[in-house]
Amino acid sequence: MGEINLQPVERCEVIVLVDNYIDLLLPPKDGVVRPPLATGDVIPEDTILAEHGLSILLRLTYGGETHSVLMDAGYTDKVLPHNLNFLGLSLSDVELVVMSHGHMDHYGGLVWAVGQISKKPVPIVIHPDAFATPRFFKLPDGRDLKFPVMNRASVENAGGKFQEIAEPSLHMEDHLLVTGAVERVTPFEKGMPNAYVKRGDELVHDDIFDDQGCAINIRDEGIVVISGCAHAGIINTIKYAQKLTGVDRVLGVIGGFHLSGPIFEPIIPDTIEAMKEINPKRLVPMHCTGWTAIKAFEAAMPEAFALNASGTTYQF
Repeated sequence: MGEINLQPVERCEVIVLVDNYIDLLLPPKDGVVRPPLATGDVIPEDTILAEHGLSILLRLTYGGETHSVLMDAGYTDKVLPHNLNFLGLSLSDVELVVMSHGHMDHYGGLVWAVGQISKKPVPIVIHPDAFATPRFFKLPDGRDLKFPVMNRASVENAGGKFQEIAEPSLHMEDHLLVTGAVERVTPFEKGMPNAYVKRGDELVHDDIFDDQGCAINIRDEGIVVISGCAHAGIINTIKYAQKLTGVDRVLGVIGGFHLSGPIFEPIIPDTIEAMKEINPKRLVPMHCTGWTAIKAFEAAMPEAFALNASGTTYQF
């Protein structure tokens, strides 16, 4: 496929609505805005929350207007509405929803989120394999961790309209790239060997081809690449975004890198070396990246690194 003409934006805000981690005392830094400590009386409900999930609000400014895109919706329908309320935000003006892939920690709050969006039907960009079922992980103790199934009817009844797209696609008047299935070119990013899916009567390895990311072109600065879990590999995801857009300069990399646990920790050094070559100005590993990898990224790239927490906004 040839280069995609991803139109530049003047400004982009990446607002992390849901992530695995919170730390109310993290300091701000250039382009990194932290949530307030509290909104009023200090009561248990008066704080930002975390869960094992991811949800990101993108605000793209171009043509003198700002447009909102929701990427993923967390694990439950509890944390996303709470954090939006805490931050004084709303999903009412969201124009597009992008699902990074079909795992439950990314679609859990989708029905609720779609219901909050004013303009119906709500377009939801998703890879067709996101509906593959049953999916599960084989655990080291022999058990199968079965994934819940996304309820298509519930989302559609709430006002969502799925756009099942496997290939790269442009949205928001060509200002947002959704990669579709990511090319896998690095020798060390090999997917999840313990992931399986049943297709018909056959049990096969799940390559998680529905994994996809987003890219935004910041005028005269470079691209910002945003991943959900990067099951295709975060370096593969960045390289594919570079290939599709023809933009080599990477301004930011944000999202889950899925480097946690004994299967993935051995490729942390290779991933870091490749990331250092890409040399993003802002690097934000979150969600499924794992604490071992997050610490290693901070040590290797301290100037670019930012420790994420729910409620943080990144400005480009």
